[in-house]
Amino acid sequence: MRRRAEIGLLVALCFFLPLYEAPKNLAWAAYVLMWLANRAAARDFGGRWDLWDSLIAAWIASGILAAAFAGLHGNEWRGALDLVRYGSVLWALKRSRFSEREERWVLGTLVASTLVGLAMAYAALWRGTEPTLQLNSVGHVNHTAIYLAIMLGVSAAWLFTGRWPALAGAVALAMLVSLFVSASRGAIGIALVTVAVLAVAWWRRSRVPALLTSALVAASVIFVLAGDPEMLRKHEGKEGMQKVLAYRDGAWRVALEAWRQYPWFGVGMDNYSLVTRERVKAWRGEAGRDYEAADYMEFPHGHSLLLNTLAERGIVGTAPLAAVLIAWGIALLRRRPASAAPEDHWLLWGAAASAWLVTVGVGTVNTTLHHEHGLLATVLLGLWLARFSRR
Repeated sequence: MRRRAEIGLLVALCFFLPLYEAPKNLAWAAYVLMWLANRAAARDFGGRWDLWDSLIAAWIASGILAAAFAGLHGNEWRGALDLVRYGSVLWALKRSRFSEREERWVLGTLVASTLVGLAMAYAALWRGTEPTLQLNSVGHVNHTAIYLAIMLGVSAAWLFTGRWPALAGAVALAMLVSLFVSASRGAIGIALVTVAVLAVAWWRRSRVPALLTSALVAASVIFVLAGDPEMLRKHEGKEGMQKVLAYRDGAWRVALEAWRQYPWFGVGMDNYSLVTRERVKAWRGEAGRDYEAADYMEFPHGHSLLLNTLAERGIVGTAPLAAVLIAWGIALLRRRPASAAPEDHWLLWGAAASAWLVTVGVGTVNTTLHHEHGLLATVLLGLWLARFSRR
């Protein structure tokens, strides 16, 4: 019964993840507590300590240190709690043993909750209560697009395994269409790259994914050119480049200034919005550097995973994050399933690879790996790590 309760709470967390804030947080807390209670009762916390345990521990500790020594004060402890939330889920999943049925329940619930969330989002869009497509608990359209890009990769991996192809294809198509509705260029581009990378990885196992992906990419390019022919037009001059980047370069300059001011611990997680133009002007004046207001833009976050982390957590927080991402990428390359491996192995690998590709790829132009899409990414990574890291 305790085991069923633990899996049930994990499934509840996955269901409420893109839908409702309070139930999601309650499910997370209950799952972690139940996991600890079950492991204490069994006197088995998942085996020996390994490299991944050290990386996860350092990652969580870096957020707490950044909050304790934050250069600015506001939401740093709430931001650190977000890292504790998805870090603890990653740790618990990595040190768990799942049956294939339990893995399918978790992945299936993630797919189902995304579809339910999209139905709610389209209803809100139709009623006019929301101006853009937004999953209720994920929020802003760009972050919704990040979530959908990861789930498109999961759906593509499911389709490539060949299990229930009609249903898997319909789900993948729903994710892709919704991505185009979001109009998030970065997420759309990386999502298509992710599907292409998965198709290449599947090549030794099957040629069908490559054919499907080629048709998908060709249709997407035709759709973009027909719908917005200027999207790919070359922009010239500084103003043109700023428009192409949606003025993100101004946010990146602000992030670098914050990092120069607080290089070790940053301004604190979720405190990026406190770095105003006035503060940047004062910092540059104290350092004897010129200040041009047009070069700096105020945003809620740094629109870059690396630069936002540097600004909010400094070197102490950025180094563990970089180590986790590097270890994640290396593990995916080294642990790619053999061509004859069971389809569940391929599905879990494809899901973890999609989470990494979207997190790193979209992370060049947006702030990934936090809140809902951070939890989604770590759930997918944790399921895959549980498969090969525990004997």
